[in-house]
Parts: sequence; C-alpha cells; structure tokens
Amino acid sequence: MITVVFNQKGGVGKSTVSTNLAAQSAKLGHKTLLVDLDAQGNSTYYTGFDANEESLTVADMFKQVVGIFRTAKKPKEFVHPTPFENLFVMPSSPALADVERELESRYKIFKLRDALKELKGEFDNIYIDTPPNFNFYSKAALIAADGFCVPFDCDDFSAQAIEHLLNNATELKEDHNPELCLLGVVVNQFNSQAKLPKELIGALEQQGLPVLKSYISATVKVKESHSKRMPLPFYLPKHKVTGQIEALFEELSALQT
Repeated sequence: MITVVFNQKGGVGKSTVSTNLAAQSAKLGHKTLLVDLDAQGNSTYYTGFDANEESLTVADMFKQVVGIFRTAKKPKEFVHPTPFENLFVMPSSPALADVERELESRYKIFKLRDALKELKGEFDNIYIDTPPNFNFYSKAALIAADGFCVPFDCDDFSAQAIEHLLNNATELKEDHNPELCLLGVVVNQFNSQAKLPKELIGALEQQGLPVLKSYISATVKVKESHSKRMPLPFYLPKHKVTGQIEALFEELSALQT
C-alpha cells in the first residue's frame, strides 16, 4: 500500500509520523520504503541515511523526467538502504525546489505515480512524507497514493486548516485519483491533561471527520529520537509512544485491507 502523510500546515509532525510508521512497518518484517518529498529532508535525516556525492535522490529522479539525465535510470536506483533492517529511503534533496517549476510547466505530475507503481511490487508498504503546502510534490504524492492521513497537533490553527486541506484533496481525487481515500486524522502531540486538545478533537468528530483512535502523546522522547536519528520503534521499543505508533500502524493497516 502507498500511504501519504499530508498536511498543508508545517510543524504538525508529518516527518515524525511518516518515518515512525515506516519504521514500525519495517520492524514487523515488512519491506518498507519511505519517500521524502520535502526539500528540508527531515525524514531522510531521521532514518539515519547519510548521502554522499554519488547518492541518487528523489530530486534526481524528477530531474531525469525533464531530460536533465541523458540515460534514464530505473526507480529502484534512487532507493537506498538505511541502517535499519527492512527500511529503505528515497532521499530528499534541496534540489527539489530548483526543479519544481520545470516539472509543473511540463506537466510531469504523474511521474511519481509511474515510478512508485514500478516499485510497489518490491515493497510491502510505501510511505510518502510531503512538504507543508499544496504544491507540485504534494499533488504528485496524492495522485500516486492509495490513501492519506492528516497529522493534527491539537492546535486551533491546525483545526482551521483541515477543511481547506480536505477541499484541495477532494478536488484532486475527483480530477486525478478516484481511488484515493482519506484514512483519517492522526492526533499528534496529544496532552491528555489539557482541556483544549479534547475540545478540538471533539469538534473534528462533530464535523464527521474520521479521527483515528490511536493518539500519539506529546513527549520529549520524540525529539531525542530525532537527535539520535533513530525512529522510536528502534530507539525505544518499550516506550508508551512507541506502543501508540504500533497501534496507529495497525489501525491504518486495517483500514487499507
């Protein structure tokens, strides 16, 4: 299955959610690919992958579809192993920002779908981390995906942004990917002692939005795992939040069967 983690708002935990879901999948023995479409490269960094001058990135894959590479390479050549068993990454690059305009002008929006369709048979699960806006790469990811989930960090601004986000996703679904489904809203950085998060979650549910039952609690251990470059399932396999990630993975998997 190809799952996109998407939100037009920054700072809601897209990279954290996508990388930890991919890590949980890999830890369970599934051959898993994480595609990092955010030019900041936070997911790539989080997986522990260290690029060198010869490492092909997702930006290189897009460059070849606009003719920058003379000889086209297969999608699997842009995939690299990470230090963790079963976890692979198609790494990001700052060059994504440079090639975006040409990709848009030449309408290469379906090229990611084509590449992942070729890779889908080699991987049990594919997760895509997206940039914090509705740009070419986010659209390409949603066109390529089977489903998407929306991280929500229990903030009023995030709640206000979800309606606009879903309107954009619905329009794209109607025009380009009728099979795309909203898997649910992922509650991230949840504080069970505070009143506001519960109120905001209740408001989303009253709107009929599918809020997933597996909340991810706020904890400094997530930031520690960032600095260690070890996703939580590998860094702290017994931690409460790791258990929440495992529950979230199982919930999403059940929705996609």
